[in-house]
Amino acid sequence: MTDIFALAADNLLSPIVLSFALGLAASLARSDLSVPEAAAKALSIYLLFAIGFKGGVSVADHGVDLTLGTTLLAGVALSALLPIVAFALLRMLSGMDRLNAAAVAGHYGSISIVTFVAATSVLESRGLSAEGYMVAVAAAMEAPAILSALWLITRGEKSENGEGRMDAGLWREILLNGSIVLLVGSFFIGWATGPEGLEEISSFIVAPFKGVLCLFLLDMGLVAGRGMREGRKALNVGSIGFGLLMPVVGSLFGLGFALLLGLSTGGAALLMVLAASASYIAVPAAMRVALPEANPSIYLTLSLGVTFPFNLTIGIPLYLAIATAVTGG
Repeated sequence: MTDIFALAADNLLSPIVLSFALGLAASLARSDLSVPEAAAKALSIYLLFAIGFKGGVSVADHGVDLTLGTTLLAGVALSALLPIVAFALLRMLSGMDRLNAAAVAGHYGSISIVTFVAATSVLESRGLSAEGYMVAVAAAMEAPAILSALWLITRGEKSENGEGRMDAGLWREILLNGSIVLLVGSFFIGWATGPEGLEEISSFIVAPFKGVLCLFLLDMGLVAGRGMREGRKALNVGSIGFGLLMPVVGSLFGLGFALLLGLSTGGAALLMVLAASASYIAVPAAMRVALPEANPSIYLTLSLGVTFPFNLTIGIPLYLAIATAVTGG
């Protein structure tokens, strides 16, 4: 328990978390501080490319083996399973209607790539390494959760409202979402070029990474603060409790899969983070197409305004401490 508090204290005082806190505080105080949309998009492109590229290099250096394939399958299974767990938990805690509960549940089976990136930074600062292919697992966990959310809706509908959701436009939104394309594409570039390729662009990919992450999280804090102001009326105590409880539940599922796969301490921590995080990029885009009736104020406020700050400040240190204790790393 002491280790968890020590990790949490260190994480809270890190530039990454404090940058998010600055943005959140400025937004809640209604400051005119803002990050231009084009700049925010550029920051996100950089982060996705950098993390994908470095993951591909790690796989090239490590080599492809059976563990890679089984871990990818485990990530897909987690992404498909967690929305069902989230749906049941949310309905039980908040009494939310089926449509909005399914939309929220889809976010909690998919992943937050920024939470994943923040967790890799914490591991690096602690001198812990993780399996390089975890970034491929992150990419694989984006889409299955969306399909599970749609299944939850259509399973309870027998009217015309349940038809036509799985059309070509939705499949295109899922499979060609920009974040997925960039993450997977940069992963394969890193895999193809290997350590030599990383050495060529290390001054761009490695050195500025944490500084760019701080600026991106400043913007995320501003966005989260706006979401909390606008969406608080749509949420009850049960919904907010879900946003704090579900990441812990998801992380335990991730830990169970990590132990079955025999992942390292760092790999187990990252799989826990992936299972605990909630999407606020890919899934909202898909929900706008598939479930336009769902209320964005609900699912965005929960994923970005409640779960994201929890994971960034408390969750990541908690998951790392648990992974370390259980794996003996």
